Amino acid sequence: MTTVSSAVVAHDLDEILDRDLPWSELAGCSVLVTGASGMLPSYAVYTLLALNDRHGLGITVHGLVRNEEKARRLLADVLDRPDFHLVVQDVSAPLELDGPVDYVIHGASAARPALHGSQPVMTIKANLVGTFNLLDLCVAKASRGFVLMSSAEVYGAQVPETELIDEQSYGGFDILNPRACYAEGKRAAETICVSYQAQYGIDCRVVRFGHIYGPGMALDDGRVQADFAANVVAGKDIVLNSDGSGVRTYTYVADAIAGMFYALLRGDQVAYNVADPAGLVSIRRLAELFTQVHPERGLRLRFSNESDERSYSLTKKQGLDSARLAGLGWRPVVELPAGLHRMVTHLESVAEKA
Repeated sequence: MTTVSSAVVAHDLDEILDRDLPWSELAGCSVLVTGASGMLPSYAVYTLLALNDRHGLGITVHGLVRNEEKARRLLADVLDRPDFHLVVQDVSAPLELDGPVDYVIHGASAARPALHGSQPVMTIKANLVGTFNLLDLCVAKASRGFVLMSSAEVYGAQVPETELIDEQSYGGFDILNPRACYAEGKRAAETICVSYQAQYGIDCRVVRFGHIYGPGMALDDGRVQADFAANVVAGKDIVLNSDGSGVRTYTYVADAIAGMFYALLRGDQVAYNVADPAGLVSIRRLAELFTQVHPERGLRLRFSNESDERSYSLTKKQGLDSARLAGLGWRPVVELPAGLHRMVTHLESVAEKA
């Protein structure tokens, strides 16, 4: 049985479920996933429902969304399933659900960088007030576990010589800059998690994602991987407004969600970085790889300033150290060129249906 209509996402789900994980521990559970129409949370929803389809685990999934119209469009494949229930409300409002809630996966967050500047209050509320509300629900329901989808943004500014950031490498922020609403919100949410774990015994996992890409990312997201994908889908050259020397860790969404389930089902620490070590590349290299997804189109990487093309100098690498997660047995299986191809293929199939 195919859980979703997208051939790319269906293939991704097969790869996730093929992982050597104790999936049976989720049998009969009720799981609340917030931000369910977003890229990462939607993959969590699909994975849980695919476990029902493949293994008959009897998992009930509640998908909480703020925008019902968007959710009905993006989650159309699963809306009519008896094991999926759409919950429409802001995570910042107190939540009531009938029946048990064994696990909460909190992915509701304004991740788009543009929102951090234009709607800082909404951004920080989802992470602070939303986390309080959900953990209060966990206490009331005597839940088995809570997962916070966090971010590499919690690490703040690092000293220049840092190459790999481990789970204890905390830097600083300008806390009076409204754009700190996202990073400080995630930091506070993590502290809220461990506070509830200490006082109420809620077993918490914090998964800190690096830069994620793949199906489910909106083309107007504002991050470079979305911009580059939009260019390729439109058949346009990619133009960089800098030399592209900034280095980031890019991880395919299916590998990232698999990492989250490793942390949930095998982890014994609170926090885990989720990042593909082989995905540590410059923005310039990422752009080049995107132009090669469809070599027959002859797309090129161009620069708005010619001097940037000539004076390229790779900066120090500052990626996430995922050794702790690897210690649980997690390995990324989708290499960057293949992941970019999957992303573009999925986006083109969606465009054709629109």
